[in-house]
Amino acid sequence: MRELIAFALFCVLCVTVQGKTSSPKVKVYSHFPGEYGKENTLICHVSGFHPPDISIELLKNGEVIPNAQQTDLAFEKGWQFHLTKSVSFNPERADTYICRVRHMEKTDSFVWEPNM
Repeated sequence: MRELIAFALFCVLCVTVQGKTSSPKVKVYSHFPGEYGKENTLICHVSGFHPPDISIELLKNGEVIPNAQQTDLAFEKGWQFHLTKSVSFNPERADTYICRVRHMEKTDSFVWEPNM
């Protein structure tokens, strides 16, 4: 019961303490330098957003990549939140990898640049 009360208080504070909306900052990168044909991890880090109404999808050629892992939602001072989603992938030259972020009613797509 204590956890439920704490969560409810947290939600009320999110709405009342910080009434303004902050758009997310998004970084899409790989754990190791991108090399075609080599196993890697695709990472999408989203930060600086408020309120915490957000979803992140990792896509390969327009299709959601299964088995992606997402961190727990965390917040920083100023009630801005951050979240990271990642998945193992094996990049190929013909493939396009995208992090699609929906915050509130706005959706944006960010392309992974392999820098190869």
